[in-house]
Amino acid sequence: MKKCLFVIVITLVLFACEKSPSDVVNNCVSTGGVPTAAEITGIETYLSGKGITATKDPRGFYYAILGTGYGADFPNLNSNVTVKYKGTLTDGKVFDSTSTGTTATFPLKGVITGWQYGIPLVKKGGVINLYLPPSLAYGCQASGGIPAGSMLIFNVEIVNF
Repeated sequence: MKKCLFVIVITLVLFACEKSPSDVVNNCVSTGGVPTAAEITGIETYLSGKGITATKDPRGFYYAILGTGYGADFPNLNSNVTVKYKGTLTDGKVFDSTSTGTTATFPLKGVITGWQYGIPLVKKGGVINLYLPPSLAYGCQASGGIPAGSMLIFNVEIVNF
């Protein structure tokens, strides 16, 4: 009887530790902001399939600097950045952007992690393309027109900070 009870308890513990279907959305598993090997492979596959040359950042995203900008300073987490930007999904669908001739201003520490890492790579006037895995963007949560577990692509021009 004790052996049977022990087996039942162990089985319950093992099943309790498994991810429930609600924890996994679009093959996305929350990683606490650390890109997975699968996410990085997904970005690499996308880039190579499109013939895009980009630099891999050790924090798990890719970027292409289209213009470094001018001046001596780079924005930092305490900066309010004024930008022109366009955000797209890998299928090319634009999910957010500034309108032609307009800008948006954000506190850098208040935006997604991928922007916090990527925007400080260019100066005022600089332009960068960011290729962000879900874990450095919206993760396993859908947001507006962004499906859960989406890799995001941003083209960002730093107007001021």
